Amino acid sequence: MTKVLVTGGLGFIGSHTAVELQEAGYEVVIIDDCSNARETVLEGIENITGTRPEFHRIDLRDKSAVLAFFERHPDLKAVIHFAASKAVGESVENPLLYYENNLNSLVYLLQALHQREGAHFIFSSSCTVYGQAKDLPITEQAPVVPAESPYGNTKQIGEEIIRDSCKVYPALQAISLRYFNPIGAHASAEIGELPLGVPQNLVPFITQTAAGLREELAVFGDDYPTTDGTCVRDYIHVVDLAKAHVMALNRLVNRENSEDFEVFNLGTGTGSSVLEVIQSFERVSGKSLNYRIAPRRPGDVVAAYADTTRANEVLGWKAESSLDEAVLSAWQWEQKIRGLHP
Repeated sequence: MTKVLVTGGLGFIGSHTAVELQEAGYEVVIIDDCSNARETVLEGIENITGTRPEFHRIDLRDKSAVLAFFERHPDLKAVIHFAASKAVGESVENPLLYYENNLNSLVYLLQALHQREGAHFIFSSSCTVYGQAKDLPITEQAPVVPAESPYGNTKQIGEEIIRDSCKVYPALQAISLRYFNPIGAHASAEIGELPLGVPQNLVPFITQTAAGLREELAVFGDDYPTTDGTCVRDYIHVVDLAKAHVMALNRLVNRENSEDFEVFNLGTGTGSSVLEVIQSFERVSGKSLNYRIAPRRPGDVVAAYADTTRANEVLGWKAESSLDEAVLSAWQWEQKIRGLHP
């Protein structure tokens, strides 16, 4: 059984990926510093799969701790790297924190991993590397433009670090997965998105507003050049996204990759506006949402959605769930953790 390290494995995407990896027969080891996640997520993973992953609370900025971990796991040859700070606004306010956390941890992992024969590395990247793309849908060949935030810049620099490393360390084979907008929760409602503090993303803010935790939802701008004036994004069910990581790892393990560093966009290929997501929530929940139109938010791109051709044809992966299905699963998760009755 292949052992795979999932860093940030107690987080939203990491926990769902841990589930899919275990169900695909991989042995999962999780590292998380619990700065933005709860250790109780392990119970949810175990309830779904019947197996509790091995867990280590480690700060990946501690190089000695990272190297010591790899020394204790000589059979570990695969890493899926989620662990990173990800709030755009916070990164603008505290850029050095983001550069230290997101880049140092990546370097230390690669330093430990590349020395092993058959080293597989999957990087959690983002469509933020494209900025406001001139052409839609966005392909992997779209220009990577100067980042709008230090967070976005860490994803660009992270990919450059991996690309440069793959050129000189023959054992290292890597795939970067550029996500669009993950939403939803596992169908069991055992795990889901659980932001600490005020949500940074649209769907958990919607569900928290409906659950009474937030007074109202602010829609930032209704005068964009889109069908209804609100920003358009590509919302992908987190379980679909998690399955893509398993397929990417299979690709590396089976030596099916054509280059030592490959890039794939992960999205549905369909853009949905903020108002369309609100309407989807109202449709699947039967509730009216309290929202208001607010001024535009600095840094928001007008529209971004993926061209999924490469992921579909080369990786052999395709998003299966609809927007309504993803939104409904997020609402069912919110109801469960708040003790609300459907």
